[in-house]
Amino acid sequence: MEIVFDALGQVESFEAHLTDLLSDDGVQGVMVLACDNNQWSASAINPIIESCKKPVFGGLFPQIIHEQQNYAKGTLLIGLPKRPDIICMQGLSDADADYDQQLEPYLEQWDAAEHEATLVVFVDGLSKRISALVQSLFFTFGLEQNFIGGGAGSLSFQQKPCLITPDGLVADVALVARLPLQSGVGVAHGWMPISEGMKVTESDRNVIKTIEWRPAFEVYRELVEANSGQTFTDTNFFDIAKGYPFGIGKFGTEVVVRDPLMTDAEGGMVCVGEVPQGSFVKILKGTPESLLSAANKVRELAEDSIPGEQNGQEMAFFIDCISRVLFLEEGIAEEFAVAAAGRTLFGALTLGEIANNGQDYLEFYNKTAVLGLLR
Repeated sequence: MEIVFDALGQVESFEAHLTDLLSDDGVQGVMVLACDNNQWSASAINPIIESCKKPVFGGLFPQIIHEQQNYAKGTLLIGLPKRPDIICMQGLSDADADYDQQLEPYLEQWDAAEHEATLVVFVDGLSKRISALVQSLFFTFGLEQNFIGGGAGSLSFQQKPCLITPDGLVADVALVARLPLQSGVGVAHGWMPISEGMKVTESDRNVIKTIEWRPAFEVYRELVEANSGQTFTDTNFFDIAKGYPFGIGKFGTEVVVRDPLMTDAEGGMVCVGEVPQGSFVKILKGTPESLLSAANKVRELAEDSIPGEQNGQEMAFFIDCISRVLFLEEGIAEEFAVAAAGRTLFGALTLGEIANNGQDYLEFYNKTAVLGLLR
């Protein structure tokens, strides 16, 4: 893989770098990881993408990762040595969208492909049915291939076009790209419970309305204020909540973390990703030490799961939650270094993470680190 970093984040420099990459016979497609702060518009990007003769896909993320440094502006272009197959899934907030039906035509085709593959999944991180899509991906493709990916979008939490598809820059969709590459994938987060399990007695997709029949924020506020010694006001919700996510217990995987973004007028809590009614949640807390320990675990899991002998020459594709940057601040560089262990590291800081390692159930995570070692 050939990696090009453009610190300017301009449309003109992106077009120039993309043209150069695609003119290389050794590049059969390009994955683009760009920053939301580039402020690209569909009207500027679409003509560039539509003119490409080879597949181009990717997204606009809160930040990107290049050489163990995070950037809030700029663009990464990853030249792929083998041609990716790409699905664009429509209606990621549409209650009537049938994701199984959209995926079905690709099942036989991809199963019959000769090479081992890794499925890269990018979603609009502010869509309302991400978990339903992930479930359809798992039921369609099972555990035969590794998945890695995450949520594109803006830290303004305003939904806007953020996925780079073969048809241009769009919102409220998901991209599934089949890369004919071997991989090992690791997933971990480092958040620990501070409460007992509590039943979600009412929810609507990504909004927790009540916990144990009480308004969700009322329950959350009592527990978090008691643990943190801080008091919620009208302006500091996210400053406190970034250190106290929810955790949903799931069979055979890491506890699935859900990041609370804001409250609503009825005392509900809006999260990144769905929280099923009837599920049990705990409130979690992390420390810099526990999060860095998780980064080490992620690397070990990825190394253990890559087929054959790992030799340290694999490319390290890191999908890390943007809220881990907000929590660790300058310490995020240490997380990158631990995950890379001397390898070339590239990736994105996302609104939610998607992964499995060919063994565990596929999940949509928050506040989690995902490492894919690619070769």
